[in-house]
Amino acid sequence: MPLSNVIAAIVAAFIITQVAIFTTTVYLHRALSHRALTISSGAALPFRLVIWMSTGMRPREWVAVHRKHHAATDTPDDPHSPKQVGFWRVQLGNVGLYKRVAADRVNTQKYARDLQPDRLDRLAFDYSLFGLGGGIVILVVTMWALGFGLLTGLLAAGLHAVFYVMLSGAINAIGHTVGKQPYENSATNLQVLAFITAGEGLHNNHHAAPTSARFALNKGEIDPGSWLVRLLVTLHLAQVRHEDVHLKTAA
Repeated sequence: MPLSNVIAAIVAAFIITQVAIFTTTVYLHRALSHRALTISSGAALPFRLVIWMSTGMRPREWVAVHRKHHAATDTPDDPHSPKQVGFWRVQLGNVGLYKRVAADRVNTQKYARDLQPDRLDRLAFDYSLFGLGGGIVILVVTMWALGFGLLTGLLAAGLHAVFYVMLSGAINAIGHTVGKQPYENSATNLQVLAFITAGEGLHNNHHAAPTSARFALNKGEIDPGSWLVRLLVTLHLAQVRHEDVHLKTAA
């Protein structure tokens, strides 16, 4: 495969991964999990499509896993704590840890009872592998139409999967191991990680103020995900729960 095709695959995978990461942090994390903002139904549909076709995840399952993480942070009941199962198991095996808890219907009903399946879930979005397969087909055909070939599209799809899984793992592994702790909780802030995870690297801040739609709480911090939040608010497609920061006293 020519080097130009490899570079094209890397660029395409990085772009798709960033779209998926921004969608995850704004829609799944800030909006659904913590109700830090409310997104209009019209704007929510594209977010749901991106999650469906780029990750194959069911939103209510992701929300349930994340809410359990907050309820049991760094305890034996935490779905993905590096302090409990080790740094590398979370960094490299986070997808397995996630799937184990996501498959627990009792857990999903307990932590995401407010997100019952709707008509679109029953018709399409609950068929997660179908959505992910459709996303891969669209990516491969697009790369082929641009003259890079089918193999380049398949490489881009594979790289996207690696990028997304590794960045998601880093949020939980690095985000509870390395970085600053301005607030009294077990998570950490790492600005470098925040740059490539749409702000999720400011994990200590998030655990300190989980209902805040922005993760940058202190001078010098940058939260790229908040830029998308601001755009949605400006376009009247979303409403932030509260502008002031409500700090918790524990993780």
